[in-house]
Amino acid sequence: MLTMKSTPNHTGVKISGDYFDLDELNQAIYRVIGQEDQYYGYEGSRMRILGISYEIRHAAQGDRNVDFVFNGLHEHTMKQHKFIAPDKNIYFSTEVLWPELIYAAIALKDFVKFYQQDKEAPLWDVHLPVIFRFQSLILDCLQGHIPKEEFELIVKAFNQPVTVNDYAIQYVDLLNLKYIAMTKQQREQSLSAIAMKLAVQDQDYTAFRNQVLAAATPHKKPIHEITVQAEYPEDFEW
Repeated sequence: MLTMKSTPNHTGVKISGDYFDLDELNQAIYRVIGQEDQYYGYEGSRMRILGISYEIRHAAQGDRNVDFVFNGLHEHTMKQHKFIAPDKNIYFSTEVLWPELIYAAIALKDFVKFYQQDKEAPLWDVHLPVIFRFQSLILDCLQGHIPKEEFELIVKAFNQPVTVNDYAIQYVDLLNLKYIAMTKQQREQSLSAIAMKLAVQDQDYTAFRNQVLAAATPHKKPIHEITVQAEYPEDFEW
């Protein structure tokens, strides 16, 4: 079963599951976000979601964390059925920064809409429930770390018809780096504010996007291709 929990220092979220959980999620992401350049104005968001998918895929291959999780098999059950088997399953996991994951949950709303429009019977699609659960797990994990009143405001913001069309994805890098640089206590206090910034595209985001657009226009480049000098630290505490 796919699970999520905040990392010890609240830097990000640990996404865990067995091989099939993670592979199912990866397959659903690939299907829903479509092919390269399929949706005009969304290639930057697609690339960011693929970045998370990359981590999940490598986790499923055993390249990240390996955990042993109790599988519900008790000693009396083995005696009753006369067999011996391990009482733990192997789970794989990887960490993703909080701002990155929150943005993915928001951006996937647009991709889900496009995917549903392309399907004759989206109600019976096998990939959409996987994506919905992925988004729900992110919100559920977020709920456990911010005040109830603030969470309710964030959910309302998530439900607004805000699009990530032509989004300045460099803003996610900005929030990621600010979040990494904080102390654990600062992260706990700032998480709801960061989630709200990603959900409502406030004045700070608008000003930042205008700067990126100003850099993109003379070179006639898509907004997501503009490079912002922002180097992630090689190592930090999750």
